[in-house]
Amino acid sequence: MIKIDLHIHSNFSDGTLPPKAIVQRAKRLGISVLSLTDHDTVDGVQVFMRECAKVGLQCLSGVELSAEAPFELHILGYRVQVEKIDRHLKTIRAYRKERNIAICEKLKGLGINVSIEELEEEAGGDVIARPHIARLMAKKGYVPDERTAFAWYLKRGGGAYVERKRFSPSECINIIKEAGGLPVLAHPALMGLDEDSERSLVEKLVNEGLWGIECFASCHTGEQRIKWSKIADRYGLYKTAGSDFHDGVRPGRRLGVRVPVDLLPWARLGVSL
Repeated sequence: MIKIDLHIHSNFSDGTLPPKAIVQRAKRLGISVLSLTDHDTVDGVQVFMRECAKVGLQCLSGVELSAEAPFELHILGYRVQVEKIDRHLKTIRAYRKERNIAICEKLKGLGINVSIEELEEEAGGDVIARPHIARLMAKKGYVPDERTAFAWYLKRGGGAYVERKRFSPSECINIIKEAGGLPVLAHPALMGLDEDSERSLVEKLVNEGLWGIECFASCHTGEQRIKWSKIADRYGLYKTAGSDFHDGVRPGRRLGVRVPVDLLPWARLGVSL
């Protein structure tokens, strides 16, 4: 068995730690293979991979895309070429900015003054996400904590919720493949679908070129891990593993998932164990 983590977020998206700190923590925890999969950006990937090389950790370039769906549907991309995927990510980030402006306007109508300029400073990068808005609301005293900000205002159905434009699942997969990457369905148990809908979706994604499923997600129960491993086997998909680590934003998700050494075709991924 080895410890790997192929689903990690840094402060380049909605995590709280910089890539260097993540790599140092992973080294201390004895993790063998890492991938930085920030939302809609690869800006932190190169520094992340340099830090991994410095401390002798194997790594993959990565990204996480949110697909258009009436439920939570995320597609991870591994081994992506940064320069090829970034032009698509700029479009996604533009969609995010439109949404964030609309959220700020809704909050203003509710007596909560949070500006885009303040959010840009809070985020410290190109990606502003709802956790940044929640964090700023708490800092300014509008809510007691970030969880309350989501519960009252920012979650689906909340007073300031705004739907965001996204690429379709097919487009997300094609964007990843065009950048030389391998598309993987992230934390599938969070989709909340019934079995027929799950089967229909997986078959559609397989036909579009899905490479794997994140069966060993930290949010999955043991039963869910077994279930999604069987689904992956049924469709000839690779099984991946990740924590969805954000640190302060989701403190319950710790770095590292223990898996069999032969879980993935490491040589094909450019990893030497």
